[in-house]
Amino acid sequence: MSEQASTSKGIASRYASALFGLANEQDDLPTLEQNVGKLEDSIAESVDLNRLISSPIYSRGDQQSAITAVAIKLGLSSIMTNTLSLMAAKRRLFVVPTFLTVLSELIADSKNEITADVVSATSLSKSQLEKLAKALKASFGKDININSTVDKSLIGGMTVKVGSRMIDTTILAKLNSLQNIMKEVG
Repeated sequence: MSEQASTSKGIASRYASALFGLANEQDDLPTLEQNVGKLEDSIAESVDLNRLISSPIYSRGDQQSAITAVAIKLGLSSIMTNTLSLMAAKRRLFVVPTFLTVLSELIADSKNEITADVVSATSLSKSQLEKLAKALKASFGKDININSTVDKSLIGGMTVKVGSRMIDTTILAKLNSLQNIMKEVG
């Protein structure tokens, strides 16, 4: 990880931990979870919001008033709105995407959940996803949320990434492995 990314993750983690602690004290983690989802969706959909949080051309005051207006329009809680306003005042809005990721991880951890990113060659049925979640739960001991995507270039099989662990059962990976073995022989 680069030094810049590590610094950004550190900044985001401090803000996320503080906000999570406040929400937990107020017994309001479900509202915090909703706020995170709304803000993530808004960032994904709005080029202007992305520009606001990432561009250094806006003054602190402009960023602060704009992010506060956005938070109010989205109906975010007062502690989330105040945190975003503080981040703008400190010129830290550029870490908001990482901040939201860390918050999601903290919330999931408090609910004894973990997210698995699954990429498969074909779309998985509901029963396949349930079986996979059950197998992963047995392995990791936590409830599993699955983010499933399709990548037809895999030919067959799937990759499963949970935290820092990755399981690759794709035909493409097996073909690449065979190709490497053939190179060693010849």
